[in-house]
Amino acid sequence: MARDGLARFFLGLGVGVGIGMLLSPRSGDKTRDLIKEKTGEGKEYLTRRSAELRDGATDIIESGKEALGRKKDALAAAVAAGKRVYGGTGGQPAPAEGSAVA
Repeated sequence: MARDGLARFFLGLGVGVGIGMLLSPRSGDKTRDLIKEKTGEGKEYLTRRSAELRDGATDIIESGKEALGRKKDALAAAVAAGKRVYGGTGGQPAPAEGSAVA
């Protein structure tokens, strides 16, 4: 549904540009030069904006990887601590060091 609306928007934009060119008070050469200029500006804007978005996405991905690495390290430390506490006792906690076992 949103895609249909976007297609209609661009169709309307194209029709508007066409009508504007037909009714333009400028000569054909000046109108073509203006269109080339505006097209170049649009291309530069899109290039600049896509680079900004790509850089932003890269930053987000890198920070996500760092956070994931920290969580992975914390989980590994917790598992190691759990193994030390429950290590080799069949699921029963190991006696505390220095305690007398009857």
